[in-house]
Amino acid sequence: MVKGRLEAFSDGVIAIIITIMVLEIKVPHGFNLAALRPLIPIFFSYVLSFIFLGIYWNNHHHLLQAVRHVNGRTLWANLHLLFWLSLIPFATGWMGENHFAAMPVAFYGTVLLLAAIAYFILTRVLIYHHGRDSTLAIAVGGSFKEKVSVVFYAVAIPLAFVNSWFACGLYVLVAVMWLIPDRRIEKTLIP
Repeated sequence: MVKGRLEAFSDGVIAIIITIMVLEIKVPHGFNLAALRPLIPIFFSYVLSFIFLGIYWNNHHHLLQAVRHVNGRTLWANLHLLFWLSLIPFATGWMGENHFAAMPVAFYGTVLLLAAIAYFILTRVLIYHHGRDSTLAIAVGGSFKEKVSVVFYAVAIPLAFVNSWFACGLYVLVAVMWLIPDRRIEKTLIP
């Protein structure tokens, strides 16, 4: 199967997820800056989630650049990833509306952890499909950032019940780590 439909569908789903998130931010009834104050935690949770979705979209795009074709397993692995990403608006809203309380912060981390695992599964399915000597396998190579991300999420989830701000700090740290461009695929594809 050609990969174009998978790319287009994934792009559309991620765009809808981002749209849903921004629509969840309610316009205040006041007309001055003080009316925006209650929206600060909601806005910060939105910014963090927007960055995470942007990171996933960017990495998904790069991943599929190294792919020649997809199969049924790839489609299901991709849907698995999109499922967890589709929960980000709910987790974002819950966390922001409750001013980063422990349970919503832990739930947010759980969604991020399961999305990271789903992305890992997608990459492994694609590598299995294309072979261990494929351009994709060579490009993906070591997965240091992926492993560190999973560890940080796994630590942040129970940490949220001790100090939710430290847990959020780990989420921000993961986002910052991924904002540094990952050039593995680009270096492999462009000689």
